[in-house]
This record gives sequence, C-alpha cells and structure tokens, in this order.
Amino acid sequence: MIYAVWVPLLMPFVAVPAARRLADALSPVRAVRLLASTGIGLALCSLLALALLVVPGATRFSAVSAFGELVRPLSDAAPAAAVPLAAAALALLAGCAAAVTRTARRHWAELHRSAHPSECTGGELAVLRDSRPDAYALPGRPGTPGRIVVTTGMLRALDPAERDALLAHERAHLAGHHHLFIAAAEVAALCHPALRSLRAPMGYALERCADEAAASAVGDRRVAARAIGRAALAARAAEGAAQLRPRVALAAAAGPVPRRVAALLGRSAPRPRVGRVAAAALLACLVVSGAAALDATSDLHSSIEAAQGENPQH
Repeated sequence: MIYAVWVPLLMPFVAVPAARRLADALSPVRAVRLLASTGIGLALCSLLALALLVVPGATRFSAVSAFGELVRPLSDAAPAAAVPLAAAALALLAGCAAAVTRTARRHWAELHRSAHPSECTGGELAVLRDSRPDAYALPGRPGTPGRIVVTTGMLRALDPAERDALLAHERAHLAGHHHLFIAAAEVAALCHPALRSLRAPMGYALERCADEAAASAVGDRRVAARAIGRAALAARAAEGAAQLRPRVALAAAAGPVPRRVAALLGRSAPRPRVGRVAAAALLACLVVSGAAALDATSDLHSSIEAAQGENPQH
C-alpha cells in the first residue's frame, strides 16, 4: 500500500495537460462527458487514497485498535510517520468536506434568491427590466423547472433572428442540465487542487454544446455566431452587467467567445487524432488511478487481517 496509495494523489497532475487539449480536439458532447467522468473519478480515487492513509495511523491509538480487534499493529505502519501522516490526511479530508458543504449551501442560497426574479414575466422566459444587456440560464431547484433570464437591454441589442439564437442557446443549457456538469467540475476541484484546471475546459465545452444546439435550432451557423458575438460585446460594454448573474447560471456571453465564434464558423474544426490521444491519456490516468486505489485497499485489508491474527487465505 505504501507506494500504490500515492498514485491517485499524483495522477490528477498528469491528467490536466491532456484535459486542456480535449475541449478543442473532440466534439463538445464527447468532451463534456469525458471531462466530467474523469474529474469525478480522479477526485473519488484521491479521496479514497486519503482515507487509506488515515487508517494505519489511527490504529496506533488503543481505542481504534480495540474496535478493530487488532492484536498487533499493522505491519506496514511505521510509528514515526504513521500518526502525523494520518493526521494530515484526515485534515485534508475534513477540509474537502467543509469546502463542498460550504459551496453547496452557497449555490442553494443563490438558487433560492434567484428563483423568482422581480419585475419579470412568468413561464420559462423571465424578462428583467434592466438596461444592462445580459442573458443566462438559471437552473431550477429540485422539482422545479429552470428559467431563461434575459434583460430588456439584451433584447434591444439583438435583432429578432439573433434573439432566437440566444434563447435557443440558453434553452440548450437547461435541457442538457449543464449546471450538473459545472457542479461536478466544481466538486472535483474542491477535492484535489490539480483538478481546478478542469473547470475552464469544461465551461468551454458546455458553451460549445449550447452553441451547436442554437445553430441547429435557427438553421444558420452564421446567425448563431453573430448572436453570441454581439451578446458578448453588449454585455461587456455595460459595466456591472455580470453582477446581475448568479454564479450558478450559465450565460452565452461567458467564456472565450472568439474561440466559440471561430468554431461555429468552421475556422477551428475538431482534430480527431489529437482528440483520440488526449482521450486515451485521460482514460489511462483514470484506470491507473482506480487500479492503484483498489490495490492499496486490498493491501490494507490484508494488513488488517494479519494484524487481527487471521489468515488472509481464509
């Protein structure tokens, strides 16, 4: 276990360079799925590794040893290092739990405050009377549908065809439950610092998914590209517009808009070969991390059985 347990903690640093290439190299839908599964998988493996590091040091205490019915210390637990290492791992686990809880409570509070924007129409579309251009998809609380929030300033900034493309973009965010993928990336980032670098490619890939859905809905990729570009320019020209938007919301004017517009206009096509290599590298990192975590778990289980005086063969 002493060697295998460190692999899940180090593997996210290896996975990040491949993840950065994935969003541009693969189709948006495939990139989102692979980034989400890799991020959550690597985060879970790293949490399991921390938990495994806690056990040898914890069994040095008589209460824990008696609870586990150990007749001797674990064979691979060095007294000088086991307890400090276990304390550090436990502190990291507690920090992760606290950070995830704090973030979940903050997001829930934002959803509660934004569930019924004032001065707006009802239904799926909420129109805010505000001269600052902005538009975003607001996910609903459990059991309630999400809403598209757009300001009168944004509606005035676009022509009718561009408005249709913008609304189709935000509708795609709601229909695809894209906020769940953002939440997955956020949780993974809170569990391991290296996984913070997955948030940018995940956000870009989600916006690309919505861009493609908008282009398909209006039947014109140029109109969709123009709508996104003009919406971004209008929102950025209006100082303080982004302050209207809750952090849990997804907006068409967010992210690297020039890259998205170029992709819609066919100026930056997916690179299948690069995408396959990056995807293979991410999957390899996930498999190696999972295998190492399982190997460390098996080794620890064998050590506990031996410390209990049992024969691992039975």
